[in-house]
Amino acid sequence: MAAHADSLSIDYSFFEANRSEWANQHRDEFVLVCKRALVGFYETYEDAYKAGLQTFGVKSQFLVKQVSAVEPVFFIY
Repeated sequence: MAAHADSLSIDYSFFEANRSEWANQHRDEFVLVCKRALVGFYETYEDAYKAGLQTFGVKSQFLVKQVSAVEPVFFIY
């Protein structure tokens, strides 16, 4: 389980390092990242997730994240 969290943390760090660059050309699209590598940009979360499953398989770990200039904040009351 720890390896899973570490892998996602590494991919998330890669996402954060590239967020502002990607936001210039791919704002509101969904990015697919695996092992600190950009796989592609997709119009919907579902398309990115399906591409991740097709490329890496069901048992692999990958990150799908929407590209925005700033991380949105949601409040739950």
